[in-house]
Amino acid sequence: MTQYVFYQARSPPGCAPFCFSINTNQHTKEKSMRTFYSAESVTEGHPDKLCDLIADNVLDACLTGDPASRVACEVMATRGHIIVAGEITTEANPDVFNIARDVLHSVGYDPKSFQIDCYLHPQSPDIAGAVDVPADSPEDDEAIGAGDQGIVIGYACNETSELMPMPVVIAHRLTSLLTLARMTDGVHGIGPDGKAMVVVEYEDDKPMRVAQILLSVQHEAGVHIEDIQAEIFAQVILPSLKGMPTDDRMEVILNPSGSFVVGGPEADTGLTGRKLMVDAYGPFVSQGGGALSGKDPTKIDRTAAYMARYIAKNIVAANIADRCRVALTYAIGMAKPMAVTVDTFQTCFRCDDEYLAAAVRHVFDLTPAGMIETLHLQQPIYARTAVGGHFGREDFPWEQVDKSSLLMRALS
Repeated sequence: MTQYVFYQARSPPGCAPFCFSINTNQHTKEKSMRTFYSAESVTEGHPDKLCDLIADNVLDACLTGDPASRVACEVMATRGHIIVAGEITTEANPDVFNIARDVLHSVGYDPKSFQIDCYLHPQSPDIAGAVDVPADSPEDDEAIGAGDQGIVIGYACNETSELMPMPVVIAHRLTSLLTLARMTDGVHGIGPDGKAMVVVEYEDDKPMRVAQILLSVQHEAGVHIEDIQAEIFAQVILPSLKGMPTDDRMEVILNPSGSFVVGGPEADTGLTGRKLMVDAYGPFVSQGGGALSGKDPTKIDRTAAYMARYIAKNIVAANIADRCRVALTYAIGMAKPMAVTVDTFQTCFRCDDEYLAAAVRHVFDLTPAGMIETLHLQQPIYARTAVGGHFGREDFPWEQVDKSSLLMRALS
């Protein structure tokens, strides 16, 4: 039976340290080329994610009433205040105040505790003109230009069924299950705010075992983590590790700061777009220049990021490569990308990466209008992306692998 090492770094004043450690024989030979990779995730009650949720709910409300809405919505949350600001041009009439209140309530905060202020104005006519009439396709009535310059990154790897890095998958499972345990009262007395971090040991770029799990769980006053650690282990940690490589050396660390009663905007100020590594691929690849939440599909930071993931996942799903990084570069007001780069980390044996990049250009429509049509991005689907990562979840159109056969034919 696998056994685990538990730590709680600090205990409440006057309490004995909570730490139980059960460690069986650890006869392991040293691995060559060992590396440890980490990833983190946060719950919907984290102040930054709360802001992403409000911004994407505003976006969805605009797209529901007007699929051609132009939205750049930013949110700040702090003690007693929610500020919604940005540029919105739409035929819809989103009730931003009630959207913010509904999100606060759904996450687990009292909307009456917050003053909500909105500072919204229409999109700049200069930006609108660059989008409406792209400089490189002025006579194409259906073409649109990129809403801003941008460099975006897409990634996929074959170490999980989601074709995502293993630490990222586990971290999102942990926070999703932690939220579920709170909403169903499966673990009584926990709050909306929480964080997870996962460390996985790799050998020769292959995940070998989960080395450490860190959970920070907000809880009610009077609830001590040692009182609910068994429930957290059974309902959150164990299910998150299903199908993952574990052994009796794995360490589980719960609430290393000790008491975590005050959380959310009461404890920390939140902003949209501040959890880029959580939203994407963790530290496994370089990060593109822009955030995702609160932006309509003409914003290349978002749309091209989804397309880059779509491309990378189809390449890996077709067994063309074990790992793939796709980089797309755009100029504001231009429909066609300035650069398309593919890096398979020397795991593609069919062709070189430059030839694969040419096949990508042949198979995928990389113009903003083409990406929007291919991935159905004018639908109000964005609130669901705000928490739990934008990638690796099968219900999103950019997670489909319907272009693998076309890529194979393009390479043959």
